[in-house]
Amino acid sequence: MTLTGPKPSWLTFDCYGTLIQWDEGLLAAMDKILSAKGGDIDQKIFIAVYDRHEHALEAERPHRTFANVSALALERAMVEFGLPFEAADADILTSSIGKMPPFPEVVATLETLKAAGFRLAIISNTDDAIIAGNVAQLGGSIDRVITAEQGGAYKPSSEIFHHAWKSLGIGMNDLVHICASPHLDLAAARELGFRTVWVDRGTGRKPLSDYKPNAIVPTLDKVPAILAAAGWM
Repeated sequence: MTLTGPKPSWLTFDCYGTLIQWDEGLLAAMDKILSAKGGDIDQKIFIAVYDRHEHALEAERPHRTFANVSALALERAMVEFGLPFEAADADILTSSIGKMPPFPEVVATLETLKAAGFRLAIISNTDDAIIAGNVAQLGGSIDRVITAEQGGAYKPSSEIFHHAWKSLGIGMNDLVHICASPHLDLAAARELGFRTVWVDRGTGRKPLSDYKPNAIVPTLDKVPAILAAAGWM
């Protein structure tokens, strides 16, 4: 598949894993938390359990803030592993998220896309206060930040995307969404039909078997060439 159709006025981005080094940062945060508990726990196995609880909590109603979701998910994961949970553990996790840096090519690529005339927005499963530290590291190219806190829903729910488009004053054909998460962003694209570029950073995450993104790139700096091939740059 390729990018076709009208030139988008906006490029929207997933944040964590797409622009920001989520896996690396989460592994470091969990290592810090778990090393203080003693024992020999595989951080990657622990993170898989944490993720399961996080996604289940995000799907529940009423809506919880991500700070609340991450704290509850961490507590429930620690209970499964027989570890004592303290509020300070959740503080370590949430405070570390905003400090996670961008991937090396991200800032320059965003500047290139901005200079080409696109407006840039982030749509992210987080809270305003948490993502502020990440956005501050992106070089000032981002025009808007839409969070789950603002939309009252988490991806892959259509609610957060509809909220984002309404907030930006655009329709679905006015954007291309650039993301690294198959089971959140690409799942929503399968349901709603918006155009996507999947950033496959080699994490092992794969698209859904019944959905193909419009384009696939290994890193964000390959996106301008994809847009140029569509005649948009």
